[in-house]
Amino acid sequence: MNITVSGKNIAITDGLREAVERKLSKLEKYFSPSVEVDATLSVQKNRQIVEVTIPFNGVILRAEEVNEDMYAAIDIVLEKLERQIKKQKTKLEKRKYGDALKFQFIPEYIPVDDEDDIESKIVRTKKFAVKPMSEEEAVLQMELLGHNFFVYKSADTNEVNVLYKRKDGQYGLIEPEF
Repeated sequence: MNITVSGKNIAITDGLREAVERKLSKLEKYFSPSVEVDATLSVQKNRQIVEVTIPFNGVILRAEEVNEDMYAAIDIVLEKLERQIKKQKTKLEKRKYGDALKFQFIPEYIPVDDEDDIESKIVRTKKFAVKPMSEEEAVLQMELLGHNFFVYKSADTNEVNVLYKRKDGQYGLIEPEF
């Protein structure tokens, strides 16, 4: 695994980098050596934020944790990723993803909540007109509706985009890539 550690509003010390690499290297047993791992550490006021993204063969594992202690956040993110790997085991076994994930090292997933036993299904389909608009107009429409996301057609690119509200109160934009 190739681990990349970056920082936002924080200087990544050698000790912090080594702690992140040491903790995330525990996931090596699940992945092939070519898998890239991106860890981003950031600080906002008293909040220490750790985000880890692991893309492989069309699947993206992502975990984020906000804590007062950076090292505690790293531990919790590691637990979240291991839980995701275990939960996705049965889904990934049904499909063929090659050898990026080594299934023999993944223990069985035992759901903690009863709601995990419920089969995921689409319970509602909604159709709506998508009109071209700017990002600013999309933000305004989303706020007027009181939603935390909004689907619209970009007036600049004529592509369908998704605007969403982030936990920090800022906005994110998902654009298609072909």
